[in-house]
Amino acid sequence: MENNNKSSSHAVFNIKLHIVFVTKYRRKTLTPELLEYLETAFDEILEAWRCKLIEFGGEPDHVHLHPASDISVLINNLKTASARRTRNRFAEHLGKFYSKPQFWHRAYFVGSVGGATLETVRAYVDAQGTAEHARKSATKATSKTKPSA
Repeated sequence: MENNNKSSSHAVFNIKLHIVFVTKYRRKTLTPELLEYLETAFDEILEAWRCKLIEFGGEPDHVHLHPASDISVLINNLKTASARRTRNRFAEHLGKFYSKPQFWHRAYFVGSVGGATLETVRAYVDAQGTAEHARKSATKATSKTKPSA
C-alpha cells in the first residue's frame, strides 16, 4: 500500500478535499474557456503552495476542486487568487454580471473525499442562492440576535 502522507516541520497529514465554489448570485458566468483557464489557474496556485490539484470540474455557476492539502488558509487563498486572475483576464465578460470586483460567493463547501457523497455536494450547491437558503440563513441570524429567556 502506497503511503500518501505529506509532512511539514510540525505535522504529518493526508487530507484530500472536495471543494465547491459557487459564483456570486449563482450567475452562470463560467464558459468552457473560463473553466479551462480556472483549471490551469488553480493548478498553478496550488503548486505554489506545495499542493496538487488532483481533479477539477465545473458548470456555468460553480466549480469542483479536489486538491491534496491547511483548509481555511487554502480556501481563502484559492478564492482570492483565482478571482483576481479571472477578473483580470475576463473583465469584459464578468463586467456584464458584476458591477464590483466580485466573483465567488463567500460561502464554500469542503468535505473529505471519503465522507461527502456527490449527492451531498449537489444538494449544497443547489441550495446556494435559493429562496429556501435565504430563509434559513435569515432564521439563523434572527435566532442568534434574540435574547434568551
